[in-house]
Amino acid sequence: MKIYLDLVFFLNFMFDFLLLLTVKIVLKRNVKCYRILLGALVGAFSIFFLFIKLNSFTLFLLKIIISLIMLCVSFGFSSSKDFFKNFLYLYFISIVLGGFLYYLNLEFSYQNIGLAFFHNGFSVNFILLLILSPVIFVFYMKQDRTLKIIKNCNYQVDLYYQKKVLHYNAYLDTGNQLYDPYFHQPVILLYDPNFPKIKNPLMIPYDTLEHHGLLKCIRVDKIVLDQKKVILKPYIAFSNDSLKIEGVNMILHQDYLE
Repeated sequence: MKIYLDLVFFLNFMFDFLLLLTVKIVLKRNVKCYRILLGALVGAFSIFFLFIKLNSFTLFLLKIIISLIMLCVSFGFSSSKDFFKNFLYLYFISIVLGGFLYYLNLEFSYQNIGLAFFHNGFSVNFILLLILSPVIFVFYMKQDRTLKIIKNCNYQVDLYYQKKVLHYNAYLDTGNQLYDPYFHQPVILLYDPNFPKIKNPLMIPYDTLEHHGLLKCIRVDKIVLDQKKVILKPYIAFSNDSLKIEGVNMILHQDYLE
C-alpha cells in the first residue's frame, strides 16, 4: 500500500488544529488563532517518529512531550492549574474523536493505518474533516465574539489601603447595583479572606434572590484599573463567599467607570 506522506501530514495537522481549537472553545481561552495553527504544526511533525525505530514506551513519552509543547505554543503557561486543565481536555477530546473514528472503522469495515481509515482509495478522515471543520469554526466565531466582550469587561486592579498595594482580577458587572444606604455611593464587591485587618467597618445591607444580610464595607485610598484609570476613595464591600466568575475576586460597579 502506498502512503502519501504529505497527505498524512495534512490530516495530522488538521486533526491537531481541530483538537486545539475545541480546547480553546470549551475552556474559553483567549488566544489568537495563529497560535492554534502553530501548535497544530508542532503536533503534525510527530508523524516523523513513525519512521524512527522506537519502542512503544519511548514513543508514548515522545507523544506526551509533543502534546505539552503544543499546549505551550497554543495557550502559553499562565498557571499550573490552567495548563493541567488544558492537558486533560486535549486528551479527553482526543479520546472522543478517536473513539468516533474507531466506531466508523468497525461499522463500515474500513482498513486503517493508525487513525487513518481507507476504503476504495477514499479516506473517512476527509469526510470527518468536511463535517467537523465548519461546525467547529462556527462555534469558534461565536465564542471569539463572546471572549472579546468578556475581555472588555475584565480589569487588572491595584488596590491601595494602609500603605499596601493589593492586586486583583476584576470584572465589570452591570448587575452590581450595590449602594451604601447612607450616602448612596456605588460599592465594589471583593472576596479576599486574606485582606488586612479592618477597623470600624461600615455595615451595609444587601439583597439577592438567594440571600440577604449585611456586608462589611470600607473606603480604601484608591484603586487603579489596568494601570490607567484611577478611582479615589471607592467603597469596597467584602463578600462572605467566593465569586461565581472563574478567576475573578472583585466585581466592579459601572458607576465608577462612567
